[in-house]
Amino acid sequence: MQKYTIKRYDKGDYSLWNDFIDNSKNATFLFHRDFMEYHSDRFHDFSLLIYDKKKLIGVFPSNVKDEKVYSHQGLTYGGLVLGDSMGGEKVKNILSDLIYFLRSQKINNLYIKSIPVFYHQKPSNELFFFFSEYGAELYHRDLNLAIDYSMPASIHKSKLKHYEKRKDIGFKIKEVDDFTDFWNEVLTPRLAQKHNAKPVHTLEEIQLLKKKFPESIIQFVISLDNEILAGITVFKTKEVVKSQYGAVTDYGEKHRALDFLFISLINRYREEGYKFFDMGTVTDNNFGLLKQKEELGCEIYTQDFYRLDL
Repeated sequence: MQKYTIKRYDKGDYSLWNDFIDNSKNATFLFHRDFMEYHSDRFHDFSLLIYDKKKLIGVFPSNVKDEKVYSHQGLTYGGLVLGDSMGGEKVKNILSDLIYFLRSQKINNLYIKSIPVFYHQKPSNELFFFFSEYGAELYHRDLNLAIDYSMPASIHKSKLKHYEKRKDIGFKIKEVDDFTDFWNEVLTPRLAQKHNAKPVHTLEEIQLLKKKFPESIIQFVISLDNEILAGITVFKTKEVVKSQYGAVTDYGEKHRALDFLFISLINRYREEGYKFFDMGTVTDNNFGLLKQKEELGCEIYTQDFYRLDL
């Protein structure tokens, strides 16, 4: 017998959903409906709300495609978002009812990409323990590089040496509200040149998100003689700073401008009392990128991806 009531999200749940996200133990602003829906034309939303009688106790940000449900493919991480106080037995029962509900909706597979542990306001690892008990398999794992600010700084001495040498050459670091110059002059051409790729967010999308989350999405640029050399786009949550985008021009690379900007921001957010600086994932055995992030003081965490056949 089902213990909980599960329903699909609809627009009338907007305020209820967002209030729950603000007070959960493992959510970030990426689960706010204004963030989730900026690309709603690309994903068929299948987000769920879980109730214990009339009390909302969990939400599941997700989309559906070809009879498969994904913890939302438009987000960096996902899974079951839980209330501030939730025991393990209740989480197991929620998961059991979630599986039953998905089967009743003719869903064949469930895919979840975990929320890295350093984003949890309180430990929230119950889901994947019980998920495995129900037969889920770990089908992919990424390396996630982050700096734990509770540990002494460990930036490589060669990077610190170059940083100190460049303190007096005239670099200017600015926080800017307009993303246009960085997107068009640095990020987009750099990704095309180096990786034959485009930013995940278009300029219009990142500008829209900046308007909706002005305190959480920050753009920094570093320039020399009024020429932009590099930039970093930062996503800030309650306790974590994430470098969402970082890019440098060829001229900026000669001056190690991106390293200079990274070290400046790492130091800044340490002083401001944040707990972690997240530098994102490393995939495809890209050991050059891995080494670069480790030399900036990162340690290796993992982000796990699970699949359950229903």
